[in-house]
Amino acid sequence: MAYDEEIKIRSYNWQIDQLRIEDLERRCTVGLFESGSFLYTDTMGDPICRIRNCPMYNMLVAEADNEIVGVIQGTIKTVTLPSTAKDKANVGYILGLRVSPLRRRKNIGSSLVLKMEQWFITNNVDFAYMATEKDNKPSVKLFTCKLGYVPFRRPTILVDPVARHKLRISSKVEIAKLKIEQAEYLYRRFVVPTAEFFSNDMDKILRNKLSLGTWVAYPSGESWNTDLGSNAQLPSNWAMLSVWNSVDVFKLRVSIVSMPRLLCAKSSKFINKLFPCLKVPIIPDFFQPFGFYFTYGMHCEGERSDLLMRSLCRFVHNLATQREDCKVIVTEVGECDKLRALIPHSRLLSCPEDLWCIKALKVEEKHTLLACIRAPPPKSLFVDPREV
Repeated sequence: MAYDEEIKIRSYNWQIDQLRIEDLERRCTVGLFESGSFLYTDTMGDPICRIRNCPMYNMLVAEADNEIVGVIQGTIKTVTLPSTAKDKANVGYILGLRVSPLRRRKNIGSSLVLKMEQWFITNNVDFAYMATEKDNKPSVKLFTCKLGYVPFRRPTILVDPVARHKLRISSKVEIAKLKIEQAEYLYRRFVVPTAEFFSNDMDKILRNKLSLGTWVAYPSGESWNTDLGSNAQLPSNWAMLSVWNSVDVFKLRVSIVSMPRLLCAKSSKFINKLFPCLKVPIIPDFFQPFGFYFTYGMHCEGERSDLLMRSLCRFVHNLATQREDCKVIVTEVGECDKLRALIPHSRLLSCPEDLWCIKALKVEEKHTLLACIRAPPPKSLFVDPREV
């Protein structure tokens, strides 16, 4: 019997699959290809923790001889596509594709993707998309050369290490926490018209227990109208962002770090012990399990809003210092987003060019996909924190 015929793909069953999937996760490495490092994920006993908060989700496992040899996860939601006449679309996101190291190059990965696409099609999905590092050649080759996906967007993942001391925030800036209704109003009024992949159920994201809140910054001396409406007067300069608590979802751990990064981490800690007044940015100890806060929905208005956004980033950093196991703050922005220059980050830890690939699942949507690819990159790209 051919090897392909021995593989059974089915839905995840937590009663019999949980421990076996955790074992598979430990045997698989993710990303950090240029650095010579490997990233391990600890799902803390819940293999579907990364997608559990999504509107619709699914996890499939590939089984052979009573062994889990591959897994894949998928989510479905409705998002905006302002660069096309369609305006909105149902999209399926593919993530968490893992294949046992000893079973690779046997079409298990492609079979899992195709099976997940069938689930998408059954649920009226227009497009399927995935994200990977541009240097992950096996993944890029699988999706673009074998499965018909095309490169779509190239966002940047910015990673800012959390120091144990708090950062100073300018006295010229006021920061206030918004009510959920206020935050949703601002997002739909100012972000939806220009943001690509903005989630249609933003209200559910903001109300999720993992969403720590939305904050706005504006110049001191000005007032913020809490009674927002169509005629509400806002300051001429303001900035906003929301924070998602990924610390309580899963943990990460880095192994086999390249020597330059290891020396950099050690030296930064040594200098801070000798001269704490210098406040040299510390590269956290990533060899132990750690979590992160994810900032999303970043937006600013006004010609002098740069200071306001930088102040919000400092505020989030200070918020993260309250969690000992929160060692970094992660943000993902579009390739043309002007905010990328305002967000503090470590070049050593950040990924300058992630890669999103997309595929039309309906024949009638191929022209829409072509329009998306040909259109200039949007001003901003919304990254759903539930899928990070």
